[in-house]
Amino acid sequence: MTASGPLAGLRVVEGTAFVAAPSGGMTLAQLGADVIRFDQIGGGIDHRRWPLTADGVSLYWNGLNKGKRSLAVDLRDGEVTELLTELIAGAGNFLTNFPARGWMDPERLTTRARELGHVDLVMVVVTGSHDGTTALDYTVNCAVGYPGITGHADDPRPVNNVVPAWDLVCGQMAATGLLAADRRRLLGGGGGLVTIALADVALATVGALGNLAEAQVNGTERDRVGNAIYGAFGRDFVTGDDRRAMVVAITAKQWAGLQAATGTADAVAALAGDLGVDLADESERYLATDQLCALFEPWFASRTLAEVATSLDEHGVCWGPYRTVAELVAEDPRASTANPLFADLDQPGVGRHLVPGSPLAFGGPDAVDRGAMVAPRLGEHSEQILTGELGLTGAELGALVDRGAVALG
Repeated sequence: MTASGPLAGLRVVEGTAFVAAPSGGMTLAQLGADVIRFDQIGGGIDHRRWPLTADGVSLYWNGLNKGKRSLAVDLRDGEVTELLTELIAGAGNFLTNFPARGWMDPERLTTRARELGHVDLVMVVVTGSHDGTTALDYTVNCAVGYPGITGHADDPRPVNNVVPAWDLVCGQMAATGLLAADRRRLLGGGGGLVTIALADVALATVGALGNLAEAQVNGTERDRVGNAIYGAFGRDFVTGDDRRAMVVAITAKQWAGLQAATGTADAVAALAGDLGVDLADESERYLATDQLCALFEPWFASRTLAEVATSLDEHGVCWGPYRTVAELVAEDPRASTANPLFADLDQPGVGRHLVPGSPLAFGGPDAVDRGAMVAPRLGEHSEQILTGELGLTGAELGALVDRGAVALG
């Protein structure tokens, strides 16, 4: 397979499901790596996940597997698992969130790779918790405290984030771990096993953002503040045409621009005097959020979103409109081929739609091609991989297909 990009020449075998590990493999593929994903014939447990097209094709599966090659096999077949072992050994890199036991036991795969004369194996295993117990994004998220501080003050119910954030961060860290282990190997340190637990990704983030220390050192628990930004000035405002805009004023320039755009500089100065605080200070602005918003709300309520946009943009205010996904596609040129992130591609079985490449633009923000790719059909590359990478003859491949051990896409 000919590929371009900074990771061209790197081959990774992927045995994965759901979000975290597949997103890591896709990241590597979008950067030029040859990523070979193997699945059970007929598709694994994530092959039919929502959202689906009217014909039952998973837009989710296609979205997370762009740029990979697909091998469809019977994972219960001993000859197949030996072929997969050889494939992994030859690639030298294996990314999985399947149970690392049986033929996928790290020591067994490493030993076999050495027996076959290949480089030391780098194997990245994504687990739920560090002790090997099961965890998913939603079960991790609820346990680290964030849903309890998400939502509005007048509604005590916890609110889950619809974005599987921990899965996505975990996937990026898994990709980083594989590249770090590959570099260590290149520098003479050998291969090795890299493990990453989804729960640890969340816990590390909660610690890095100061939330653990906030509870332990300050003995405080963050309040629900709705759509306001904790610790700084930022909140949503309703416009006269019943749209909603999120406005943020973190820097001095943004704060001055917001006052100028809304014509409230004198009122803000008077409020500062009444409160006896310096509203140029970020913390004081946050503590006075409700009073400040009361000054700004009439200005937003008397204007359409388009009018709000014009004035805020003219004054360099940092803001964004609330949209549905359909409105995003209809209104925002960033969600179009005007943005080099996207290409308008025909995904087999789905149809024509925007397909993103990697957000990493090598060569700067004006780089023209970021390598948008379609997802493979299940088993699309079975013949190519088994004959080209493993050297099976046509007769050997035919025998596997005839007995249902391999499926051709």
